[in-house]
Amino acid sequence: MEGAGYSVKGEVNGCDLVGVKDGDPPVLIVCEMKLSFNLELVMQGVNRAAACDEVWLAARSSKTGKGREHDARFRNLCRRLGFGLIAVSASGAVDVILEPFVATPRRDPKRRSRLLAEHKLRVGDPQIGGGRGKPIMTAYRQDCILCATSLLTGPQSPKQLKTLVARAPTILRSNVYGWFVRESRGVYGLTELGRAAVQPA
Repeated sequence: MEGAGYSVKGEVNGCDLVGVKDGDPPVLIVCEMKLSFNLELVMQGVNRAAACDEVWLAARSSKTGKGREHDARFRNLCRRLGFGLIAVSASGAVDVILEPFVATPRRDPKRRSRLLAEHKLRVGDPQIGGGRGKPIMTAYRQDCILCATSLLTGPQSPKQLKTLVARAPTILRSNVYGWFVRESRGVYGLTELGRAAVQPA
């Protein structure tokens, strides 16, 4: 995806990988990944199709050569849905089995906008796509970390933090992670939880 000119980030609004290529409008592709090609993977692709221009499904190659990626019925289903198929070997080699047949029509502009916004706001690519059981590093969490790191030097006002993070006032008021505490009127500090979240162990 990156070789094709896309900026790729993992775990964006529930999608394993999201690639964006600049344009007017930008081109948005989603890749969903599983350890094997199965119906759940196809259903995820169907769910994502309304929000993007292309859907790719990726899974581990079968060791026996008899996996679903070699099943003509499975390939035909994905072809009819317009999905691309990618098989990844144990050594990491990538085999494109099926190119997307047609660009999937966009039917959910609000969802598409949310994907593009989160992709744009997230700094770097801190999240490996397809992972489970760990907190996802969203753009919002990144902004919370910036605010908390700045507060390590001492209490500050939302106005001061706004020079670093535009939505700092909302972050401090919402206090989603329980990291911030109101020290006095218009001045915020860190809770022990917040200090522990940003200080090196």
